[in-house]
Amino acid sequence: MTDVLQLRGLGKTYAGGKGRGETVALDNVDLTIGEGEFLSIVGASGCGKSTLLRIVAGLERQSSGELLLDGTPITRPGRDRGMVFQQYTLFPWLTALENIEFALRDSGRRERSDIAREYLEVVGLTSFAEHFPAQLSGGMQQRVAIARALALRPRILLMDEPFGALDSQTRMLMQELLLAIWERDRLSVLFVTHDVEEAIFLADRVCVMASKPGRVRELVRVEAERPRILEQQSSSQFMAARQHVRGLIHDEAVHATSGLEAVLARREPSGEGTS
Repeated sequence: MTDVLQLRGLGKTYAGGKGRGETVALDNVDLTIGEGEFLSIVGASGCGKSTLLRIVAGLERQSSGELLLDGTPITRPGRDRGMVFQQYTLFPWLTALENIEFALRDSGRRERSDIAREYLEVVGLTSFAEHFPAQLSGGMQQRVAIARALALRPRILLMDEPFGALDSQTRMLMQELLLAIWERDRLSVLFVTHDVEEAIFLADRVCVMASKPGRVRELVRVEAERPRILEQQSSSQFMAARQHVRGLIHDEAVHATSGLEAVLARREPSGEGTS
C-alpha cells in the first residue's frame, strides 16, 4: 500500500504564559496513512488528537519533525486536504448549494455548479440545494459540510469529531453514509473521535494516543470484513477490539490524572474478611 500521509517525529510545543513553562502537546509522533485507508484516532482528553489533525490540515505548524503528503512537506492549508469540523461551519447567508460552490470559487461558474450538485446528490440532499443552513437539521448541515470537503476532490479527508454534536440515531446514519462514500471513492481518511465504537466501526486501523505529551501508544488493526454494517458491532471481533482499545485509553487517562491512581488503588479489595 502506497503511503499518502507520513508523520515523522512530529512534535508540537506551546509557549507558556508569564512565569509558566512550555506545554508539550505532541512528542515524536510517527504515523502513516496508506492509499484509501481509513484511520481513526482516539485517546483520553488532552492527548493532542485535534492538534495533530490541525497540523495535518495546515492550520497550525509543528514545532519539530516532518509532515509529508505524497512526499511533499505540508506548510499551509490546501485543496489536497478536505476538512470537516464538529461545529457546523456553513455560511448562514448562503444556500446549501452556494456553500459548496464557495469552496470551488477558483473554478469556472458552470463547473462549480456541476460539481456542487454532484456532491449534494452523493450526500442525498439534491432537493435541499436552495435551503439555507437554518432550514436544515444538524445532520443535514453536516452532510453539506462533508459534500463541500469532498467537492475539493482531496487526497485525504480530515474529520474532527464530525458527528459529536448529533443525536445517537442521526450519528449512526451519518456513520453509514460516510462508509458508503468511502467505499465509493476510496479516499484516505483521518478521523478523530472520542467514541471508541465509532472509531472501530469505521476504521481499518485505530491509533490510540498516549497523553502528556501526546504520542502514539498503539495501532490496533480492525479485522472485521467490509462492507461494515451496524449489526457487526455485537460480533466477537468488534467486542474484543473495543475492550482492548478502551483498556488502553483507561490506562492513559488514569496515568494522566494526578492522584487518581492512588484513589483507584484504595478501592481494590484488601483480601481481608469483614466482621
